[in-house]
Amino acid sequence: MSDSHGNLDGLKLAITSMLEDEPVDLFIHLGDDFDDALIFEEYEQKYLRVPGVFSDYYRHRSIANRLIKEFEGWCFLLSHTEVSHPNDLPGDPKPEDLISNRQVDVVLHGHTHIPRLESREGILFVNPGHLKVKDKKGMPPSYAVVEVATDLIRGRIIGLGSGSEMASIEITRDRD
Repeated sequence: MSDSHGNLDGLKLAITSMLEDEPVDLFIHLGDDFDDALIFEEYEQKYLRVPGVFSDYYRHRSIANRLIKEFEGWCFLLSHTEVSHPNDLPGDPKPEDLISNRQVDVVLHGHTHIPRLESREGILFVNPGHLKVKDKKGMPPSYAVVEVATDLIRGRIIGLGSGSEMASIEITRDRD
């Protein structure tokens, strides 16, 4: 999930919808707003979060602005933006470098409020969209579900409230 911007009702709806429909191992919040992700604790779910680029948390050296995590042998970048930002701190991983050097298999990002599922040069890009009641970019609220297995990743964008699948993608890799 990303870009909840304080809409805790929308965030709760996304959480409960996922928990009703899927076995959920981990929730990820990709910023805007960092503290919104604390709601996962009400559900006793494991979660990861990164701050949005304009958040005060983004300037705290003790809080990672970007995370690199491995799931089922796939390397994921968790970031509010898919590219570097002027508010990055020295030492923040640069998404462009990770992508061009093929150090990541999946980039999970937010920021644009526009849902995205795209495979580009073997790297999967996922933007779950936003969870705002109304958004100036005209996109309906949505979230993403990403299923990860050793040789397959399935991503889906789900409309908040409707529960309808807006987009889906599968990527596989061969193991030699």
